[in-house]
Amino acid sequence: MALGFVNENGGDGSAIVPILKYDTRGGYIIKVDRHQDEGGTWVKDESELEYPVKVAMDLENIKVGWLGFVGGAPDFHLVNIGEPMPARPSPDHNQGFQVKLCNKELGLRELSSGAKTMTVPFNDLHNAYEAQKADNESKVPVVEFTGSERYKVNTPNGELTFKKPVMVISGWVDRPTTLDGAAAPQEPAPTVSAPAMEAVATSAAPVEGSDLF
Repeated sequence: MALGFVNENGGDGSAIVPILKYDTRGGYIIKVDRHQDEGGTWVKDESELEYPVKVAMDLENIKVGWLGFVGGAPDFHLVNIGEPMPARPSPDHNQGFQVKLCNKELGLRELSSGAKTMTVPFNDLHNAYEAQKADNESKVPVVEFTGSERYKVNTPNGELTFKKPVMVISGWVDRPTTLDGAAAPQEPAPTVSAPAMEAVATSAAPVEGSDLF
């Protein structure tokens, strides 16, 4: 499967879906947020996430194509998976992907990459999704990033060592509305009630990880 990227920037930064990015050298996931400073300039805030990281991932609607940088700016040419790949814009564009994901803490995010250290494991992840989706109709996979491992790539400059993400489908959940642009649900404020005088009725245990979405 080839992978890709789309530019949804309206120009002022406000239309961009916040992103996650993966550092192929250090082997960690970075959360990227944006805010306006006192002068109105958009500024990036980056913070590393601790493993494991669990997200609901919209693999059904992953986009694939070509990504590159032109004049220092991102240049993405995407189609929905299953559609014919677009023409390669230039030799400097690499096959890449873009996928939406979410949990309560992160909200809606996009993850994109054209690096082999990402496209290779994402091919495997999507194959696992295809093999399991028939048994999980109307649900989306919970993808758990558990860490990273060394990965060697042959390049014109010789063999280089990077780190690729280790990830698995650890479960399936009903599609969170956050994936469709709704705000992530917030935890309800705790309430204090009088002690029960009789035995408290028990409730069914929630699906593991469902409270994350």
